[in-house]
Amino acid sequence: MKLKDVFLGVLIVALIASEALLFSANQKKHAALNQLRQAQNDLHQTQTELQQTKDADAAAMSSLRAENQSLTRRLTDAQNAATRLRTENQQLNQQLGAARQTVQTQQQNLEQQQAEAQQAAAATTTLTEAEQREMCINSLRQIYAAKAQWALELNKAATDTPTEQDLLPYLSGNVFPVCPSGGTYTIGAVGNPPTCSIPGHVLSQQ
Repeated sequence: MKLKDVFLGVLIVALIASEALLFSANQKKHAALNQLRQAQNDLHQTQTELQQTKDADAAAMSSLRAENQSLTRRLTDAQNAATRLRTENQQLNQQLGAARQTVQTQQQNLEQQQAEAQQAAAATTTLTEAEQREMCINSLRQIYAAKAQWALELNKAATDTPTEQDLLPYLSGNVFPVCPSGGTYTIGAVGNPPTCSIPGHVLSQQ
């Protein structure tokens, strides 16, 4: 009986020891599972943060590309605008040079005309009264002949009166004559001879 009791006791002790070992193993297993779950959670969180970082970097890179493209377009537009401005400036300089040349030419012509007018005035002052009267009467004849041509071409009546502008095409050089003595001409009607305000400067009717 004592041997059985001892053997039974040993079995009980072994059973208790097995239970203890099994309990300890289960505890370690649960601890290991918990650590595995925590590691998986940490890994998932790390992957999520890494993906977020990648997304943020991709967005930043896309924004940088867009800004770079915008800056490139602005630079191209600025270069094109500068090219247009240089071209317009060259054209304006050319136009300015042509305008200056035209002004210089006109000024030279004006100075020449003034000199010729002064020479003509000086020559007129040296004319005798008879010569001035003869020149004036000759101008009156030109006006009279121009009136006749004007009336003939335009079918005007003897009572119609032309203007200086009407007679310019029929006068020499398209210039209306002037009295060398400073008189004023009155054109008058087609049927009447023109007159001068200077006494004695009279065109006799033929």
